[in-house]
Amino acid sequence: MNTPTILLKVKNLKKHFPIHKGFFNRQVGAVRALDGINLEVFAGETLGLVGESGCGKSTLGRVILRLLPATEGDVNFSGVDVFAADNKQMKALRREMQVVFQNPYASLDPRMNVAQIIGEPLTVHKVASGKELNKRVQHLMNLVGLSPEMMDRYPHEFSGGQRQRIGIARALALNPKLIVADEPVSALDVSVQAQILNLLADLRKEFNLTYVFIAHNLDVVRYISDRIAVMYLGKIVELGTTKEVYSQPLHPYSQALINAAPIPDPTADRQDRVILKGDLPSPANPPAGCSFHTRCPIAREKCMSETPPLREVIPGHFSACHFAEELLRS
Repeated sequence: MNTPTILLKVKNLKKHFPIHKGFFNRQVGAVRALDGINLEVFAGETLGLVGESGCGKSTLGRVILRLLPATEGDVNFSGVDVFAADNKQMKALRREMQVVFQNPYASLDPRMNVAQIIGEPLTVHKVASGKELNKRVQHLMNLVGLSPEMMDRYPHEFSGGQRQRIGIARALALNPKLIVADEPVSALDVSVQAQILNLLADLRKEFNLTYVFIAHNLDVVRYISDRIAVMYLGKIVELGTTKEVYSQPLHPYSQALINAAPIPDPTADRQDRVILKGDLPSPANPPAGCSFHTRCPIAREKCMSETPPLREVIPGHFSACHFAEELLRS
């Protein structure tokens, strides 16, 4: 069996947003959006990032792409230190690392038509111009299921699903290796969600793309991902293949997320499901020890004082729970 190639490696990544107060704007604290992320993404895979709103998923995607500066840590993409790259190196990296934003209504410039939006990366990186540029734009529109006859139209003339297709075409323009998809279907109708997910899956196969797919809907992540990283309060609490995480979750938070997903069967017995109590703690003042212990149904005294590391419980399946082995046996 061939060892998978590591395309993206994240080491001890932290992102803290300072909190300022008073007349002198003195820093009095920080929101710990990311608090020590370690992660590897393999070439050609789709890694799903899942968790509640406010857990740091989108921040992680933006810091990886250097759209936000990191507080601490390293990101290595295809052998290149992303944070150490100068402007010239970063421009080259932009061709290989692209993003599809969450909101298709806000991510497209309303003053630009479709040809300008999709063609902008090709123009900025001096890849094509004139007739060749138009030809490439038409090809990209065909790839994502849009008619080239719509080239001269503006974003307001399209539906949400069509706008997201435009965003995907723009991300594909430079033939990237990695696409960070930041909740690309959460603002769309269910039927349109399925179309976009199928499109992303087809494009991945055709162009050997690697996705970091961010979502809070577990069914969406389950459908498209090879592996899943579950995030809670700025940390990864479980990481494993999609099948393992769903069939044998090794963290109480993962269990609760899976059990919270609706089942299309009103007669199904859900008496044994784990129900989360309380709200997500503030990332500006996270709990001591295990950050999940304030809502955890199996929390013990150890959880309140000792922070559990993300460790390999079974081959390829990691959990940040002191009692993961008990969950494995249950």
